[in-house]
Amino acid sequence: MRTLYGNPLDNPVWVSLSTRHRELGRFEGNAGRYLAEVAPFVAVSDAGAACVPALSKLVGVGESVLFVGQAPELPDAWELHRYAPIAQMTCSRMLPVVDGPDLVPLAGPRVADMLELTALVYPHYFRPRTVDMGDYFGIYDGAKLVAMAGERMGFPGFQEISAICTHPQYLGRGYAQRLLATLNNRALARGEVPFLHVSHENARAKGVYELMGYVQRCDIDLVQVTRRI
Repeated sequence: MRTLYGNPLDNPVWVSLSTRHRELGRFEGNAGRYLAEVAPFVAVSDAGAACVPALSKLVGVGESVLFVGQAPELPDAWELHRYAPIAQMTCSRMLPVVDGPDLVPLAGPRVADMLELTALVYPHYFRPRTVDMGDYFGIYDGAKLVAMAGERMGFPGFQEISAICTHPQYLGRGYAQRLLATLNNRALARGEVPFLHVSHENARAKGVYELMGYVQRCDIDLVQVTRRI
């Protein structure tokens, strides 16, 4: 696992692309990215100047992508926007799974339902092939998908849980906790450390994760870059 960072969690996109998700990405030199229909993430193994030509071959003019972790210094041909650092959280114990509706595996014809829900409450990050990154589960009310969560970045010993979202009309029913606990316990049973990312501005969600047993490992940078020319 080639990385110049002290811990694979410090550069999760690169390590995930380099291992479990290699077939879902493209590579040029020391830079890699997920296919655009999979996820908006890009990464480098080394943030030195040598990565700039490689990135230019991976990112099209006018396209925006996201670094999770350290981003390289880029020339004026790129527009850079640094968001406030986000919390990276992990959990080391099995969690109680609260009673609730059945969890339905999400794939195939249900992808349309996933895109509809994420467009409402989880925009920008979920793409038509994000579901290829791991297993996703949802809760339905009749024919309507009202909550979901699944596995996104992953590499030996670690599994990210992501897209934890609930339709605004169904908040407060414990659906997110049920989904997160199920995915958390699956990862631990495989010998993997579950981790997730959450904005500090999303105090409600972060508080729920903390009450469930997740602890913050670190703040990690979230940087959007757009190739201008």
